[in-house]
Amino acid sequence: EHRWSPALQNEVGDVVRMLHSSSRSAVPELLVTSIENIDWNAEWEKTIRPIRVGQRIVIAPSWHTHAPEPGDLVLTIDPKMSFGTGYHETTRLSLCLLEKSVKTGDRVLDIGTGTGVLAIAAVKLGAASAVGVDIDEWSEMNARENARVNGVDDRFTVLRGTLADVPPGRFDLVMANIQRSVLVPMMPAMAQRLEPPGHVVLSGLLIGDEEEITASAMAAGLRVRARESENEWIALSLQLT
Repeated sequence: EHRWSPALQNEVGDVVRMLHSSSRSAVPELLVTSIENIDWNAEWEKTIRPIRVGQRIVIAPSWHTHAPEPGDLVLTIDPKMSFGTGYHETTRLSLCLLEKSVKTGDRVLDIGTGTGVLAIAAVKLGAASAVGVDIDEWSEMNARENARVNGVDDRFTVLRGTLADVPPGRFDLVMANIQRSVLVPMMPAMAQRLEPPGHVVLSGLLIGDEEEITASAMAAGLRVRARESENEWIALSLQLT
């Protein structure tokens, strides 16, 4: 608000009129309103409700009660300032592939873990252990808290950093719900952390990213074994060739 001024308003108005010059509709009116500062995160949390993903998984915040159906796998996830509530297509697509990919006893690596939802789901689906890594301090704290709430903190290790900060070792499953520009250069390193015949689950991808991601995967020795899509988003399951 302190940066706003009548001069800036006039400048914005000039830009709007220039953009509108080729239109036949009425010139839009520019209105300026001061909005009271409130706890936006608390307001957003009010909109979060339990959501069903895939065949068995239900993601529910702790402040909502959920009566599970027989066979449900309930994940209690409080997002706070981290990504991964199940309300975004990329999280849902990742979980759908995880349901089909995780095997009992798997060692799992979750890159960009956010709330920890994918790693927590993997452990509850039968994985023996999971390591989650994220560059964000909020995510590190949030993922650890969610691991405790879900009773998997003894099998889910959370680290702050990047893939390079993960201690040496191989994994049966590596997953990453991150944008294409990060995933492409990281593909060879992800493949190197796999124990054959390990596989990778990738999400955070738009349909238009598929060709580049597939080519990058093939160059790293990975082939596409499954694909899920929702709206303009896709997720891929890749396996070592």
